[in-house]
Amino acid sequence: MNILKGVKIILPLIFLCLEFHSFSQENMLCQGRHWTEDEANLMMKEFSKKWDDRNSWEQRAEQIRQGIVTGMQLDKMPKVEGNFNPIIRNAREMDGYIVENIAIESFPGFYITGNIYRPVGKKDKCAAILCPHGHAADKRLYADVQTRSAVFARMGAVVFAYDMVGYAESKQVTHRMPIALLLQTFNSKRVLDYLLSRPDVDSERVGITGGSGGGTQTFMLTAIDDRIKVSVPVVQVSAHFFGGCVCESGMPVHKSKNHQTNNVEIAALCAPRPLLLISDGADWTSNTPRIEYPYIQKVYALYDAEHKVENVHLPCEKHDYGYSKRTAAYNFFGRHLKLNMNNIPYDNGYKEDFVTVLPPDDLKVFSEANPIPEGALQGDKEVMKFLNF
Repeated sequence: MNILKGVKIILPLIFLCLEFHSFSQENMLCQGRHWTEDEANLMMKEFSKKWDDRNSWEQRAEQIRQGIVTGMQLDKMPKVEGNFNPIIRNAREMDGYIVENIAIESFPGFYITGNIYRPVGKKDKCAAILCPHGHAADKRLYADVQTRSAVFARMGAVVFAYDMVGYAESKQVTHRMPIALLLQTFNSKRVLDYLLSRPDVDSERVGITGGSGGGTQTFMLTAIDDRIKVSVPVVQVSAHFFGGCVCESGMPVHKSKNHQTNNVEIAALCAPRPLLLISDGADWTSNTPRIEYPYIQKVYALYDAEHKVENVHLPCEKHDYGYSKRTAAYNFFGRHLKLNMNNIPYDNGYKEDFVTVLPPDDLKVFSEANPIPEGALQGDKEVMKFLNF
């Protein structure tokens, strides 16, 4: 009877602790338009009071970096070294570049699907560019992603354009799974690991760029992995907007019991590596020249690296990774990754018409004839169970 009484007392306490933990985690989330623009302006001023020299900034930077790693529980992911088991199919030579369909294992039974774009005939080691994308069902297969990837390749880079979890060929899980932010970040790290394992890649010339949700993936990986040497997040770095999807703000990476930050400070963790913010006038990046960019400039000034951070603001444009945004990225990567700018035709603007936009099915690595390998994990529950979540 005493044991039963003890169980009756302890069980409710356990459930209460679990509920409190769940509430605490939820209470730490900063999602969507978490602050108004007015509130964000004031918060940036508060953040700036927390550091006044390089040493105090680096202490804050480490706190923010640790908050990301701890908040997304990155340390719980499998320790995988190499073991990419790449599946590469259907290499096609185009005008100055080659495109291949690829899948690599992120961890046993889970595949990252995408395309490799690489230059034709280059014998020296190449720069590499990771190319994550934003929210659309088959975005990796869209013309804009194909175009920028092909142009970067013709300029001399090995490019890996890869799927967001739950989109295009990444159908082993849904995009709304609770650990989407963790899984996407881990996938990006694995793409980086893979590129650096290739004999044709120069480890000192590695960049990353993506728009919207791909911009979030860009600054998140840059913040926690200094193997990224150049970063170009497009239409996403905002003081008041924290990302509207579970894959951007569904885990407590912006706030803990000991700190509060936002995506501006996370982007600033790139310093002193080259960083280009591309913003526009019709979304949450409309204040970038006045709010976000000046704050990041002050961080770069601590390293005497003001010349390594830029903002291209397009006040008459909307939320996309369109032609003018792409050409700004071409110039920035060309300069900082030492790419061959003369390989892109130019006539009062860069000419992209050499790019062959392929039908979506031509870019898929898996098909009825070439199915995903047996033993692949299937479904959110199975993947989370494998990862002990």
